[in-house]
Amino acid sequence: MNRLLTLAFTSVVLLGLLGMAGRPPLVGGPAPEITLKDLQGQEVRLSDLRGKIVLLNFWATWCKPCKEEMPAMQASYDKLRGQGLVVLAVNELEDTEKVIEHVRKHGHTFPVVMDHDNHVANRYGVVGLPASFLVDRQGIVREQIMGSLLTEERIADLVRRYGDPAPPARH
Repeated sequence: MNRLLTLAFTSVVLLGLLGMAGRPPLVGGPAPEITLKDLQGQEVRLSDLRGKIVLLNFWATWCKPCKEEMPAMQASYDKLRGQGLVVLAVNELEDTEKVIEHVRKHGHTFPVVMDHDNHVANRYGVVGLPASFLVDRQGIVREQIMGSLLTEERIADLVRRYGDPAPPARH
């Protein structure tokens, strides 16, 4: 019996340690840093967007649900960027020219960055598309939205809920 318990305990510990390396960011924890190039070849860092509300969206041109939610993301970006919303669309594994054509065709003006080796998507635990994360002004992941379509209403609700500046520190 002791041997069985030891084996079970060891298995749980090992699985836990293995899972920690690739787990998605925990809601309430700091968002892992992102440094990727945009469609013009300029480096974009998530930390440079601190002070903004970032809707981090992982997508691909072949993903039908991704394409379906992008008009809502664009409309929200247009309406709410004055309140600090930034939509940062992370394209997974595709050719830059194909993505540029897609963005041009659909008139998207929010920033798009390229995750050519899927490194960032893996750090965020993305296993299916679309996947989005709401990062508050302090760089904390507040929501993780996997597979369900974003709407203008949902994005506006997230911005209302997490868009307030941090309360002043008490002395």
